[in-house]
Amino acid sequence: MKTHKRDPSVRAFKKGYQAGLNGKPKDGCPIMHEPERQEWLRGWREGRKDNWDGLTGVSGISKMAKVLP
Repeated sequence: MKTHKRDPSVRAFKKGYQAGLNGKPKDGCPIMHEPERQEWLRGWREGRKDNWDGLTGVSGISKMAKVLP
């Protein structure tokens, strides 16, 4: 059975969301390639928003599972 590669933009969004949810700074973005970098930053902003709204821990993870593919 063939394995499918993960979409890099979705993966970047998820990693950015996790970083934002954990309160890490956006200067710590590890991605240099522009389209994925923008997705990481978009995820980071969404994660920070959820962090400020109090969706940390299990509630943040469950939201990420519902929203993200």
